Amino acid sequence: MSDIIQLLPDSVANQIAAGEVIQRPASVIKELVENAIDAGATSINVLVVDAGRTSIQVIDNGKGMSETDARLSFERHATSKIRKADDLFSLHTMGFRGEALASIAAVAQIELKTRMASDDLGTHLSISGSRFTNQEPCSCPVGSNFLVENLFFNVPARRKFLKSNTTELNNIINAFERIVLVYPHIAFTLYSNGTELFNLRSCNYRQRIVEVFGKRLNQDLLSIDVDTSLCHIHGFVGKPESARKKTPQQYFFVNERYMKHPYFHKAVITAFDRLIPQGEQIPYFLYFEVPPTNIDVNIHPTKTEIKFENEQAIWQILLAAVKEAVGRFNDIPSIDFATEGKPDIPVFAPHSGTKAPKVE
Repeated sequence: MSDIIQLLPDSVANQIAAGEVIQRPASVIKELVENAIDAGATSINVLVVDAGRTSIQVIDNGKGMSETDARLSFERHATSKIRKADDLFSLHTMGFRGEALASIAAVAQIELKTRMASDDLGTHLSISGSRFTNQEPCSCPVGSNFLVENLFFNVPARRKFLKSNTTELNNIINAFERIVLVYPHIAFTLYSNGTELFNLRSCNYRQRIVEVFGKRLNQDLLSIDVDTSLCHIHGFVGKPESARKKTPQQYFFVNERYMKHPYFHKAVITAFDRLIPQGEQIPYFLYFEVPPTNIDVNIHPTKTEIKFENEQAIWQILLAAVKEAVGRFNDIPSIDFATEGKPDIPVFAPHSGTKAPKVE
């Protein structure tokens, strides 16, 4: 009986891997912008044409790449961010798997120009469907300039299932916002078909939120800043009167990484119990800082689902911090803090005060 199991060619394996990592134009922008951040960029420009169907360009002033690194960066599992498995629990970068560029190159046509400050000339690479078609020296600024064209040109089924330009552009804006909100010290621009959508200067967290979502939101934000032995939580929650039936802006970040966390969301909502009408939501922008060894970011391809140690204790800390912020600004008229005092912020007391629900 003949053997039937075969190793897939790299080009096919990369296309399959790209299905998880690169789902739409917004995925490309997320990966390229995160790479620019990891390269130390202080200015990042994003330009899209036809919501990314025709082209996506990301230009940064980071440290750039050498000729060898530029070519190697498009190989699967090639990364400068980790060296061994244990490094996954001490991450200080956005990327770490070494899959993004290989996945993009498998389903698009890419032009890369990059140069390091120590080099007189940069490198110009051309790739189409994982195949290198050109590599030559070039004159270019320090940093990297990625031009991604004809996304999914060789996977017609994937291209056919992209949504309308309006929907895909909204996805791009959502991905862009999740990044710029946690890096206010970096200047960003976003252009669509030559029209400027965002031009964000370097600023602080509150200024960045207002720049992105408008000045009206500024008057509704209450600041939070609590530091314990388990975590540091800072950011902003909306006043009770800012509650709306339509889901407002709600963002969690941990160690400068956007995350989805329904469990912590419940803590915020619990803090507003009986203060806002049922079915309404308040905006929040909350930033967690924890030791990298106390979280696992490698449980989902998008890296947005993150597992914490001591989640129940952090739930209590978050609940108390939000309650304290609302009370401090006298937005709870039924409570007299002069006599009752403000809520204590627990350091590690899982059995005191409001009990945190079990982690599902």
